[in-house]
Amino acid sequence: MRNAIPTEFIRHIPKTELHVHLDGSLRIPTLIELAKRQRVKLPSYTEDGLRRLVFKDKYANLPEYLKGFAYTCAVMQDAESLERIAFELAEDNLAEGVRYIEVRFAPQLHINDRIDMEEVVWSVCRGLERAQKRHDRSKAVQSGGDVPFHFGIIVCALRFIAPQMSQYYRRMFEMLPYATPKQVCAAASLELARAAVDLAHRKGLPVVGFDLAGAEAGYPADDHSAAFQHAHSNFIRKTVHAGEAYGPESIFQAITKCYTNRIGHGTWLFAHELIQNPNIPDAKAYTHHLAEYVASQRITIEVCLTSNAQTLPKMRDLSRHPLRQMLDHELSVSICTDNRLMSNTSVTNELQLAIEKSKMTDRELRNVIIAGFKGSFFPGTYREKRQFVRQVIDRYDALARKHLSA
Repeated sequence: MRNAIPTEFIRHIPKTELHVHLDGSLRIPTLIELAKRQRVKLPSYTEDGLRRLVFKDKYANLPEYLKGFAYTCAVMQDAESLERIAFELAEDNLAEGVRYIEVRFAPQLHINDRIDMEEVVWSVCRGLERAQKRHDRSKAVQSGGDVPFHFGIIVCALRFIAPQMSQYYRRMFEMLPYATPKQVCAAASLELARAAVDLAHRKGLPVVGFDLAGAEAGYPADDHSAAFQHAHSNFIRKTVHAGEAYGPESIFQAITKCYTNRIGHGTWLFAHELIQNPNIPDAKAYTHHLAEYVASQRITIEVCLTSNAQTLPKMRDLSRHPLRQMLDHELSVSICTDNRLMSNTSVTNELQLAIEKSKMTDRELRNVIIAGFKGSFFPGTYREKRQFVRQVIDRYDALARKHLSA
């Protein structure tokens, strides 16, 4: 029987966080402080109260899980708050050994009369940069005893929008009075894709990816194909929330219609019983070929265990999670948090769950950690990314010799 992988080792190894929502990862004391300052009404102004009423360990369903975003987004409507929240998120990740993070958010939720698209993204960037500079000036990094910290920003389009969600969306509906809600949503996505290209290539911000988030059923990724085509044509990498609350067809559409480089969640990749298209004659063969394609193309799956357990009734027992199948199929897998606040979790905790529930071996853990760095949308050159990955591997192996040699 192999020895358990020590928690101390998991905390110290360099890790990635490729799927984390900024508005789902605030510190509760910060949320309370900002709410009081901005006169945002909360159901409680104590951490215990918010944990009991909003940010729970267990949720009845996805709508209950999403309830907390109304409060977090409400305090993220100015540059100072966005910068602070991004800084604290980076600091929390650095404290547990994360050395590469991609922070994702929907800028259009934070645009108002005081702050535009560019300033929203710049504010998040400034917060992440502050944490980066503090870490990289440390003695450990300067002496070669630790690896530097890098980050990227992923902007999120939404599968569904409504006027009440933000000032920006309300204006979109006013500007397009004869359009259907889906057409307005597609127009907002295309505008965001154009902004992402401009911010990345003309303004030089580390906008490394374009994402599509939100409910899959009834809101197919195909509706946003123009936005993804624009991102794809301008060398912006793509990730899509797919296979989280819908079957393999959603993942297939993300690949074929959105040119996705990674898949957010991908939980139902192997669930042939969920296929609804009557024109697919052999569901098992379909999922087999899809999984093989994902594996061979090294389309990284961003797995979020706690989030899945909280929002998907069939995943309450994480020993049934398809992570084990993903590892057995040698897929490129990265373990992520999704929302540190809503799920009350960390990357370290998610890796511990993966090891425990999926019986992950030492070798599989190493592969997963490296896959996160290799599957990242690193903002530098390919050569710089290779050098960084090499540093990470050397650091990981040195820690493994120290902690796992017994």
